[in-house]
Amino acid sequence: MKKTFSWLFFLMTALVLLIGCSLESGSNSSGDKETSDDGAVKVGLSISTLNNPFFVTLKEGAEKAAEKEGITLIVVDAQNDSAKQISDIEDLIQQNVDVILVNPTDSSAVTAAIESANQAGIPVVTVDRSADGGEVVSHIASDNVAGGKMAGEYLLELLPEGGKIVELEGIPGSSAARERGEGFHEVIDAVDNIEVVAKQTADFDRAKGLAVMENILQGQSDIQAVFAHNDEMALGALEALEAQGLTDVIVIGFDATDDAVQAVKDGRMAATVAQKPALIGEKAVQTAIKIVNGEETEEFIPVELDLVK
Repeated sequence: MKKTFSWLFFLMTALVLLIGCSLESGSNSSGDKETSDDGAVKVGLSISTLNNPFFVTLKEGAEKAAEKEGITLIVVDAQNDSAKQISDIEDLIQQNVDVILVNPTDSSAVTAAIESANQAGIPVVTVDRSADGGEVVSHIASDNVAGGKMAGEYLLELLPEGGKIVELEGIPGSSAARERGEGFHEVIDAVDNIEVVAKQTADFDRAKGLAVMENILQGQSDIQAVFAHNDEMALGALEALEAQGLTDVIVIGFDATDDAVQAVKDGRMAATVAQKPALIGEKAVQTAIKIVNGEETEEFIPVELDLVK
């Protein structure tokens, strides 16, 4: 009887010990952050709009780099809506991404979303357009001021006798519109024989570029040149000019999209400032990986520009 009792006592003690070990190993009492089963790096990319070939190419460059590096890239399209972009970024935060890449629709409005990411401890990198607030680890873009200067200097070459010009601006509040305009005016405002007879926003959009240019031509058809802050607006303006038979007006764009480069080759556009969107997207993903690995990154990572003429 004593032997039977001893064996029962031994078995019960062993069972209690096994249950205790199991509970301890299954808990997360230390409060450490749980990771995914495969441990893959997860990066979010918030794009201002995929209705623009430039940003489609940027996205493709990022996707190609992500595939090469073996990371998960989640792309969301803000559709040029600041409120949607904020919501998209909040969703990426909820998905617990490791880094958020942001191409702001509006440099000021995006601040709230970046601050939310900061509070969640998620590093943020801005792409092509900068943000006016929040903590950003790195900014990856072409030098938009330098590009604006490049456009202005070439325009002066083509108009040595001066003339009247139209400027089509990008989305108000975006850093790209602000900086491209700044560089352009730094050049043309230094001469007396160039007059900007109209300066209106067309939101980086081709259809709006067409409509705005049509309205301008109704009151001011005696113009010699158009500078647009991106190729989509330039191509819209070009369509309006050609419809009026104004084929000798100089048109300069910005981005070097496929349609714009073809228009330059065909002699319909004078030039476009060439950014390299695929390279911007690639550098953005590479920077995200560096951040995850704890490596240092530059505050500003420039991507070179060229003039296609």
